[in-house]
Amino acid sequence: MRTMLVVLVMYSLAVFAEAQNAPLNLMPMPASIKMGSGQLVVDPSFSIAITGHKEPRLQRAVEIFLNDLRRQNGMLPLDMKISNSATGTLLIHAESGSKGVQELGEDESYHLEIASSGAKLDAPTTLGVTRGLQTLLQLVQATPAGFAAPSLTIDDKPRFPWRGLMIDCGRHFIPLDVIKRNLDGMAAVKLNVFHWHLSENQGFRVESKKFPKLHEMGSDGLYYTQDEVRDVIAYARERGIRVIPEFDMPGHSTSWFVGYADLASAPGPYQIERKWGVFDPAMDPTKEHTYHFLDEFIGEMAKLFPDQFFHIGGDEVNGKQWDANGKIQEFMRAHNIKTNQDLQAYFNQRVQKIVSKHGKTMIGWDEILRPELPKSIVIQSWRGQESLAQAAKLGYRGLLSHGYYIDLMWPASQHYAVDPMSDAAANLSPEENSRILGGEATMWAEYVSPENIDSRIWPRTAAIAERFWSPQNVRDVNSMYQRLEPISHRLDFLGLTHNTSYVPMLRRITAGDDISALKALADVVEPVKDYTREQTAPAEPTSLTPLNRVVDAARPESDAARRFSEMVDAFVAGKPRPGTEMQIRALLARWRDNQVELQPLAEKSFLVKEALPLSQNLSTLGAAGLAALDYLDHGERASEQWKSQQLAMVEQAKKPQAQLLLMIVPAVQKLIEASAAPGAATASNRVILSDQR
Repeated sequence: MRTMLVVLVMYSLAVFAEAQNAPLNLMPMPASIKMGSGQLVVDPSFSIAITGHKEPRLQRAVEIFLNDLRRQNGMLPLDMKISNSATGTLLIHAESGSKGVQELGEDESYHLEIASSGAKLDAPTTLGVTRGLQTLLQLVQATPAGFAAPSLTIDDKPRFPWRGLMIDCGRHFIPLDVIKRNLDGMAAVKLNVFHWHLSENQGFRVESKKFPKLHEMGSDGLYYTQDEVRDVIAYARERGIRVIPEFDMPGHSTSWFVGYADLASAPGPYQIERKWGVFDPAMDPTKEHTYHFLDEFIGEMAKLFPDQFFHIGGDEVNGKQWDANGKIQEFMRAHNIKTNQDLQAYFNQRVQKIVSKHGKTMIGWDEILRPELPKSIVIQSWRGQESLAQAAKLGYRGLLSHGYYIDLMWPASQHYAVDPMSDAAANLSPEENSRILGGEATMWAEYVSPENIDSRIWPRTAAIAERFWSPQNVRDVNSMYQRLEPISHRLDFLGLTHNTSYVPMLRRITAGDDISALKALADVVEPVKDYTREQTAPAEPTSLTPLNRVVDAARPESDAARRFSEMVDAFVAGKPRPGTEMQIRALLARWRDNQVELQPLAEKSFLVKEALPLSQNLSTLGAAGLAALDYLDHGERASEQWKSQQLAMVEQAKKPQAQLLLMIVPAVQKLIEASAAPGAATASNRVILSDQR
């Protein structure tokens, strides 16, 4: 009995010590952290006192923090509160309030001290308090003593003042509740700009009272009322997020012309575009009517959206309508305009003056960069750091989105490796450096719906947020992945569905049957990358194509495949943890046998049937991996003939099926090659002995 008690006490102490020494699952990582000793318990007696500047926005920020704390820790009934006195578990002191309309470059720094007796959060502004509260929220976790935050001191500030997420609501309409929960996610990782892409060839998404045919005829009835826009702006403002509207012009504008064909460079009638790509319709830059219209429209939207910046798009104008229009060609000759690029520069100059007239600063994509435009504009680069650096050298402020296109389905590590200040931008002068404001992740919406958009944004965008906030030397990919998973689960408590929508989508695909076999397959696949989905589609996709296939449910990055690859790398290198080979074997056996389980489901659902060739490849890979392990375990070297046969199979398995990629292929290939390598028998014996230890 006494021995049992001693063991239990020692175990409890070990667990407590492990919790104390556990890495901080913070994302983005703060600029400076000094660890203390002990922890602050967060229980029903937890209270907050605001001791400095007080304003409604600060009060609301604290209320949001408490609500998120309750949700995250399952403490909804508990009466944590804001104290009216100068004493509380957490003392918050802001020197001043934030601007009436949030501005670029407002101070977001904060100082956070946590001790076992209480915590202090000091910041120059309400906005800094908001950022510090998010850090504190991430620090609270379950410990043997209850929910608690570790004792530490943090001094933190963002690396870049502009840290954004662009959501395209033109190609597929994204409902208000989805927008709001993604704003919650943005706030959680300290992003501060919501770039709202509101017009496209496929839809015009905002109510215009001056030009009602824009939303009445150009939206399929799917648009935001002006009251809903104000609601989103207010919701974002409470979370320290600015809202920047984008209305694309002169291209990407077919939806404008459905109701107002006289804006176009070719006669109508026009219909909402259903297909994807770059299309010919473009505004007529030679008619004064175009600018009168835009003056009225931009004036209306400038009043609706309070932020200083107004995005005009300006990308991918192919000029075909301009080339075919005799009056436009005559205008170009009369005004000595040599090229379509020069004509667009003329258009941009006129639009910039309109935007400025209404008190706004113009933003546009790379294509608007011309020396004729004033240095006040901002260039958003989708082409890369070279374009960004060029703009900075010419005196323009810039944002980087190249490398952060999350619709391309890249892994978090690939986005994480991109830096606004790298490559061509690495050699800028300090003055030129200051013109690079930050960057934005971009969620283009050809292949997203309200059901799966969260899974395309999160959790990878949290890694991008760290690139924008944290010091440039915070670059360790392993650390990033270790912290990304707990942050992903924290986002669940905010109502984001990047994890929770997965199983229901798979259940629909299997017609309600047991999803275990389909999930085993879906867990190790990823959608095809870049823009190959349209090229590999079984039929030409449109905005009306259902997004209900396995490719729509599969995550952009397979955590299961990444972990399997890490285990195989350790095993092949002779440095596995105990039990690694057993784990590898169990996974390979599961995949080998999965085809037998999936086949009956395919007979009931055409959506499962599409994935059968992929499943067959998974089964074959599982068998090959197990055979390779057998060679290694028996101290035998696989024959060259067997190796060649298996590698031919591997090459086949690398090819996309159902627009999906099997992500375990490279790891299985490593096992096959290791089993046939010279000295494989000797090396395998060392690996097996190490694994058994």
